[in-house]
Amino acid sequence: MNRYAKYGLLSAAIVGALSWLAVGGIKEGQTYFETIPELKQMGPQAQAKRLRVRGFVLPNSIKHRDGAVDFTIVENDGLANAGEHLDVVYTGIDPLPDTFKDHADALADGKLDANGVFHATKIQAKCASKYEAKPSVADPAIAKPAGAI
Repeated sequence: MNRYAKYGLLSAAIVGALSWLAVGGIKEGQTYFETIPELKQMGPQAQAKRLRVRGFVLPNSIKHRDGAVDFTIVENDGLANAGEHLDVVYTGIDPLPDTFKDHADALADGKLDANGVFHATKIQAKCASKYEAKPSVADPAIAKPAGAI
């Protein structure tokens, strides 16, 4: 075999290996965004995919234990906490955000296990009141009192 054929085969093997790693990395990094009802409708298929689920943290459900945080998210926020519930176990290495508390709007990245518990490796949370728009001056609720200049 001549020298050019050896280098050609070696180059093809390297390019093939890098391509295989790139495709595998892209597929592993894919995350599907689902709501809690959509997640529950997926059935066993949900256990094979990396998912991102959004919900509101159920009040008094946050429990810290030995390197993990257990909590429940619900589909709809409010006093009734109506809608579907999903138990979540967070075991990621990043600290939980400061805005992660009762009623917080939360995104959990991870996988669902066979028991219906979502194992999250990333949590994002925001406090809805922190991101609300400021009232406009035309709002009658903040109009100047009578006699004010």
